[in-house]
Parts: sequence; structure tokens; C-alpha cells
Amino acid sequence: MGDTGGRTSPPERKPTPMPRLALYALAVCVLAVAAAVVSFVQGSWLGVIWVLLAGLSSNMAWYYIRRARMSHEA
Repeated sequence: MGDTGGRTSPPERKPTPMPRLALYALAVCVLAVAAAVVSFVQGSWLGVIWVLLAGLSSNMAWYYIRRARMSHEA
């Protein structure tokens, strides 16, 4: 005899879209890294500020991504 359909497949997990603030922070991070490289190539120590800004925006992007994942899982 055949299966009567008592079992169901588990629901598929869709990937969560990246939040808009995380995308903005990631864009700022990439631009800050590019600005740091240009500053250091030109011999300016202002690149240190750009590196710090890149680190800050990178942490912000990770925070917003993790927060979005936690809100979708709960």
C-alpha cells in the first residue's frame, strides 16, 4: 500500500534580506578603506582616521546583520 501522506516536509528557511542600515554601513566601510589607501599613498597620516571609521562602520554592519537574523529566528 502507498503512503497516506501523514508526514510533512520541514518548512524551507528563506535567507533573510540584509537590512538597509547594514548596507549603508558596509558602503561607508568600503569607501573609508579606499580613502585610507589614497591618504596613505599620498603620504598623509589622515588615513588613520579613515581606518578608524572603517572599523566603526564594519562593526555597525555586523551588528545590524546579527540583529536582523535574531529577529527573524525568534
